[in-house]
Amino acid sequence: AVVSTQSTGIEKCKSTGVGVVTAKGSNHYGIAGFYGLMAEKQGLIGISMTNTSPVVVPTRAKQCTIGTNAISVIAPAENEDYFAMDMATSTVALGKLEVARRKGEPIPPGWGCDSEGNESLDPGAVLDGGGLLPLGGTEQSGGYKGYALASSVEVLCGILSGGNWGPHIRSWQNPDRSKQANLGQFFMALDPEVFGFGFTGRMQQFMDEHRALDPVEGTDGVLVAGDPERAAEKACEERGGILYHPAFVRDMEELAEKLSVPAMKPL
Repeated sequence: AVVSTQSTGIEKCKSTGVGVVTAKGSNHYGIAGFYGLMAEKQGLIGISMTNTSPVVVPTRAKQCTIGTNAISVIAPAENEDYFAMDMATSTVALGKLEVARRKGEPIPPGWGCDSEGNESLDPGAVLDGGGLLPLGGTEQSGGYKGYALASSVEVLCGILSGGNWGPHIRSWQNPDRSKQANLGQFFMALDPEVFGFGFTGRMQQFMDEHRALDPVEGTDGVLVAGDPERAAEKACEERGGILYHPAFVRDMEELAEKLSVPAMKPL
């Protein structure tokens, strides 16, 4: 349904220069950037946002009342290059903490807090009763900005669309199956040529200038949004598959046995 929603926005954009649509009654819609790429492939700027189950603790709070609330902006450049920002409004996605717990590793500062709202480096304390911190981490490091950004997504997604929002979205970890998720999503498509000619050339120049900056010693160079994902996709294609940590494979094998289904087969 959300694919057709973004398609509607793209069609509106083609006739007016701007297309904006929202969806409600939705669920997890996958990768936010996917919907922006739908627009980019047609020479348009694509913007996509979604709210999610509350797993993020607002600045100065103890309870999770907002989601990771992803934002994506995709813009076309030249020679099939493009700018691709796709990010959560929490410091990290929840999955990174699950990976850290499987590996038995601590998490970096700024990722999450315990049930008392205190910053924690223990992924278990964050996942079991605590919550993720907004983008920026604690209040001292600017986490209130991430809180405001996530709240803005709620405004455009859940509140604007008439779907659920914030603490009214069902829990992700212990969902009430009798309750509809009713997530809200926001989609926008912009035709850059309506605003001024030569957008893709300027976009390409912007990216190339940043990629050409002198890098900090020990790094592989300055990147722009979308570069890491393109590199990872190319690496997966070259090796013919995706690398998983042994702890993750073990968990999946145990789950397969529990569900009486075939386990994943390594290449």
